[in-house]
Amino acid sequence: FRRVLFRSGVGRPRVGENLEQELSVSLEDAFRGAVREFQVEVSDETGAAVRERIELKIPIGVREGVKLRVAGKGYFGPGGGPRGDLLFKVVIAPHATIERRGDDLHTEVPVAVWDAMLGGEVRLQTLGGSGTFRLPAETQNGRTFRLTGQGMPRIEGGKGDLYAKVKVVLPQELTPREKELIEDLRRGRSGPDGKVG
Repeated sequence: FRRVLFRSGVGRPRVGENLEQELSVSLEDAFRGAVREFQVEVSDETGAAVRERIELKIPIGVREGVKLRVAGKGYFGPGGGPRGDLLFKVVIAPHATIERRGDDLHTEVPVAVWDAMLGGEVRLQTLGGSGTFRLPAETQNGRTFRLTGQGMPRIEGGKGDLYAKVKVVLPQELTPREKELIEDLRRGRSGPDGKVG
């Protein structure tokens, strides 16, 4: 927080103004909830600095733009009036691999080409930890799977969904034997004109 000065006034006591500050919250903290501590400094009616340590609870499932309130920790009230409130406007920080859309989460899942062709268990990272889901055989690149109830917790209860988009990863540094097998597959799947059939 930057230092803020008491806003003076005359006449009858009035409630002090609210002090508002943006608060960057990681997607992980929005998913699990968290507690943050802050050092706040304002000036009282005499101009003396008042330093206070503020503890703020970030609720599970908090959304972008929500204002979290700490009562009575804003500007001092003119004429000896009560203090205003301290408001934290939530800004959700971008995540490296997961995107939040409302209460749903979207992510890409790297899948080996043979798993996409033959099917199998695929591991993926979620905000709640690692998990797996069953990939059917002959899954096309870009196909999206909906994992019900694996998204963001809702403040009012329940959870959104997780959408996992398959990103097929081709192998590199093939061995001679691997190249031979792939060439056999290409010949077996190609028609007379050389096109895949």
